[in-house]
Amino acid sequence: MKILIVDDEGPARSRLVTLVDAVGGHQVVGEASSGREALTLRDRSDPDVVLLDIRMPGMDGLETAARLSQQREPPAIIFVTAYGDHALQAFETAAIDYLLKPVRRDRLATALGKARRLNRAQLDALQAPEDEGCREHILCRRRSGVELIPVGSVHYFLADQKYVTVRHTEGEDLIEDSLKKLEGEFGERFVRIHRKALVARDRLVGLEKGSNGRTYAVLNEGDVRLEVSRRHLPAVRSLLRETGVA
Repeated sequence: MKILIVDDEGPARSRLVTLVDAVGGHQVVGEASSGREALTLRDRSDPDVVLLDIRMPGMDGLETAARLSQQREPPAIIFVTAYGDHALQAFETAAIDYLLKPVRRDRLATALGKARRLNRAQLDALQAPEDEGCREHILCRRRSGVELIPVGSVHYFLADQKYVTVRHTEGEDLIEDSLKKLEGEFGERFVRIHRKALVARDRLVGLEKGSNGRTYAVLNEGDVRLEVSRRHLPAVRSLLRETGVA
């Protein structure tokens, strides 16, 4: 793949060039020190991927990415930055990954591999549909960087003190969104079963009485049982009746 590197700091650009060479199988076709220069070089070099810094004087990386995404057959955007406070905005521009400096070679290799696999339709899917007004992906932070979890792959959200655990088809992650915010945004896709839990409606398959007298929601992923509070039990039963489960 052809790669354009955009960063206002020369040493940062040089390091990325070295890392791309170390990963192998890719060609750096240009280096830009500003957003405007990146737009000009993009027309000349036609890169497949742009490694783009966010905090730059003048036109910053977010504006640059937005302009690149409006072009015909836009390149894949991978943000490379020392700061994690623009992650959500970055993904809203259809960036496919978000790397924190200092970038590791294995992390860059993973991002470039993702760029190779994604087609344009998948890149567009990273953006929230404007007519629905909600995200299609949940942002989480891992030791390896920032990742996106498709909402459709989520089984449930479980609150625990200041964080929320999201259980999905690939495992579990901690996210910073509150249950209240998640319920407000995804209420059509999830049902509140407890003050601490939201369950995907299409994962809920029944109710079960425990030996302790409490009622538990049964999910279609093996042995998962989540407690249903008395307050939310009538709504859960009603949902199951509507879906023909109960």
